[in-house]
Amino acid sequence: MNLKKILPIFSYLFHPIFIPVYTAMFYFFGYDSYYTNSEKYFAIFQIVIVTIILPILIFFLLRATGKVNSIMLADISQRKIPLVIQCFLTILLIQKSITIYHFPELYFFFLAGLLSTIIALIFLFYKIKASLHMIAVSALTVFVIGLSIHNQAQNIDVIAFLVLMNGFVASSRLEMKAHTPKELVIGLISGLLPQLFLLSFWL
Repeated sequence: MNLKKILPIFSYLFHPIFIPVYTAMFYFFGYDSYYTNSEKYFAIFQIVIVTIILPILIFFLLRATGKVNSIMLADISQRKIPLVIQCFLTILLIQKSITIYHFPELYFFFLAGLLSTIIALIFLFYKIKASLHMIAVSALTVFVIGLSIHNQAQNIDVIAFLVLMNGFVASSRLEMKAHTPKELVIGLISGLLPQLFLLSFWL
């Protein structure tokens, strides 16, 4: 099968909307945590509602009003409103559900994600379209590495897989002509730095 036909799949599998749930799944089930199953499933349920269901409903509303035309948000002018909404939804999540008292590591992941979103939003005002895909997948990678260190767990296979996925996602975005190499690098850095900065608060 032609690799060029396969690459776009990674843009959908690792769409930013799914990354919070992937992160939560690894956080709760990637190692032996002390949370009960009910706590795990309820937290994941809340994350699904706030990071997938609500954004999808908002997307359809924005599309119906002509504010956006694609879930990939290719146009710079169409990104501002969704990113602002994402900031508010993330704040809601870490204030009401994934709090620092109940899920500290996950809380700092989302807080770093909020910072990354704000950075991406700032770039838009300078007509720079940071890759949201690279922000998301690189943030997940750093979090998994940090959590592995924190729990002294051997997750080399998962980390290697995620590093590989960073490459596939970047290649996918290039193949789909969604981003330039510069935009991918900006996205990568925008995802990495906030996560690395906040690691010191929970490692």
